Amino acid sequence: MRQQVMYPKIPAKKKRKRHKKSIIRQQAGTCYLCVKLHGDYRTHRVLHEHHIFGGPNRSASEAEGLKVSLCPEHHETGPEAVHRNIQIMRMVQQAGQAEYEKTHSREEFMRLFGRNYIEEG
Repeated sequence: MRQQVMYPKIPAKKKRKRHKKSIIRQQAGTCYLCVKLHGDYRTHRVLHEHHIFGGPNRSASEAEGLKVSLCPEHHETGPEAVHRNIQIMRMVQQAGQAEYEKTHSREEFMRLFGRNYIEEG
């Protein structure tokens, strides 16, 4: 026979992570790459948040505010999408590193992300 617990354990609520705002300045509703590549300041109904340094560096990218808003075409689907075009991805990573280094040292960036995207060549 199963014994009934007098005070059942109530599961704790998960703490919500606070997401830091992007340190890359961009006008609300605009796609970072539409503006950067084409000077197109039109607002988009749908924007994706792109972490500039992904994979194992995604959480550090989130913590440091290294992310940009991209339209779906520049994020995943188009020929200039960061997930399809290495040159575009490097350009965004270099911009992210440069912005980070306005308030931190190159050594701090290297310690956090493990490589220098500006001087890759």
